[in-house]
Formats: sequence, C-alpha cells, structure tokens
Amino acid sequence: MPPNTLFASSNLATSTAAAVAIAGLSSDSQKASFFVANYLKGFGYRIIPVNPSAKEILGERCYPDLAGFHGPVDVVDIFRPAAECPAIVSHAIRIGAKAVWMQFRIVSLEAARVGRS
Repeated sequence: MPPNTLFASSNLATSTAAAVAIAGLSSDSQKASFFVANYLKGFGYRIIPVNPSAKEILGERCYPDLAGFHGPVDVVDIFRPAAECPAIVSHAIRIGAKAVWMQFRIVSLEAARVGRS
C-alpha cells in the first residue's frame, strides 16, 4: 500500500494499516468524512462505515456503532462532535484499534485522556 500522507503527517498509523472504521461517515459527497473515506478506499484501505442512519456508504455495509463490526480495525477515524469522542475512543480501545484520528478542529481533552489511560 502506498504511504498515506494523512496518516504519515499525524503519526497515527503505519503503512501496514489496512482497515479504517470511520465513525460518522456521511453519505453526502460534499462532507469531509465522505471525501476521506473515498480517498482511503481509492488507495486500497478497507473502509468500515459507522453510521446508525445509513445502510450502505461507498458500497460498504454501515454499522450502527463500532461494537457492531466484528473484525480487525487498525484505525478509527472520528467525524463526530467533540462531546461524543470519549465514548468512541473507549469503543475503539475495546475493539483493539491501534490508533484513533479525530477530524480537524475537533478537540476533546477527555477523549485524549481516555486514549492515554
């Protein structure tokens, strides 16, 4: 897999990352989450859409939450409000994700604390 500048610049995953769960993935092609998912999918990453309001995005089955997916997840990419991030990070830890990335300008010190503990 080619190096991914999104991951490389933020030091969140290695070039071995293959499965990316995207919490808050939108079916709206104008949203950042859709752009990121489409970009990653184009480079061969497995995309795992997490959106309780959708059945399928980018040809992939959607899951209502991280616990609904039963398989390996390397990175959880969060496109949700900061208040929801601590719970999503807790779920990411429970499913064994190796890294978590949050949308630009979303800041949650509580999510960071959860991730470090």
